[in-house]
Amino acid sequence: MAVVLSVVVFLIILALLVLVHEFGHFKAARKFGIRVDEFGFGFPPKIWGKKKGETEYSVNWIPLGGFVKIFGESREGAGDPASFVSKPVWQRMIVILAGVVMNWVLAVALLTVGFWYGLPQLVTDDNISRARDITVAITEIAPKSPAEEAGFKVGDTLKSVEFKEEKVEISEPWQVQEFIAAHKGEKISIELKRGGKTLNVDVTPRVDVPKGEGAVGIAMGKIGIVSSVWYKAPIDGFESAWRTTGAMLSGFYDILKNLIVTGKAGVEVAGPIGIGQMTYQFTQLGFSYLIQFAAILSINLAILNALPIPALDGGRFLFLVIEAIKRSPVSERVEMAFQTAGIVLLIMLMVLVTIKDIIRLL
Repeated sequence: MAVVLSVVVFLIILALLVLVHEFGHFKAARKFGIRVDEFGFGFPPKIWGKKKGETEYSVNWIPLGGFVKIFGESREGAGDPASFVSKPVWQRMIVILAGVVMNWVLAVALLTVGFWYGLPQLVTDDNISRARDITVAITEIAPKSPAEEAGFKVGDTLKSVEFKEEKVEISEPWQVQEFIAAHKGEKISIELKRGGKTLNVDVTPRVDVPKGEGAVGIAMGKIGIVSSVWYKAPIDGFESAWRTTGAMLSGFYDILKNLIVTGKAGVEVAGPIGIGQMTYQFTQLGFSYLIQFAAILSINLAILNALPIPALDGGRFLFLVIEAIKRSPVSERVEMAFQTAGIVLLIMLMVLVTIKDIIRLL
């Protein structure tokens, strides 16, 4: 039942993110008098369609987002005032980037709701009065550490630590640290909560501890659901989206640099299967975690689409920048060649990431 619920939640989140993105293109196109032939929920084959004005609104069988068909995107209708290709470059730029902007706006809206309801945050002296459901959770796991080998996960909540007849209920990180320090080289049992499950994991703290790591190899913190007053929630939502965007841009830069220097991304990249698995985990954790996850996905989608890669919005925007500089469109043959290469590259990347997701699950 939990798996079915997670699949439904995953499809709803995916549909929301993509539909909001496409709605941005749709509204911007209509604003500039560009004809939109179809606004579709899901992908064909079609289940149902109804035409209203110049636009057909359709529902399709494959519920993985949506699409808009904008008249003139393929350079048809030159000279027709309702055609995309006939509009000034600056208007076409806005139409192309409107989807990216809407995904970012959606992230701010989701985080605003999240801050009003309460989002998981590190509990400090500044926010402890607004925090509830405070627990001690794992915030970081060192590579090749006893914790990683034992199967600990970031986000696991620590409930108690035990050695033979000695047991300590956990309410502060220092309790775990002291217990581990007193039992180096001895197998201890840690009771933890992961989603809706309670697990008992055995681990042996290292006697010889690497510099900068703990004996088990975990970093911990007090995590609570922290809420904001209603009038401050939009400000917190905007600031959080801004910080997250900056962190993600830095992450994308690091990935690109690692690919150029070493040929490897340097981080784990998740595809649809991996994101579906994460959706399952966040669904188990509750609404606060899930809405934050959806906001992060929306920002991620915005950044990905803004990258200057052919077949993505950023790639199409780049061609418009070139057109604006040279005062004439890029050759249709050249643009089509780059778009096709971009689509092939994206499909290959998606297949590779999906295979890695499957291997990770096995």
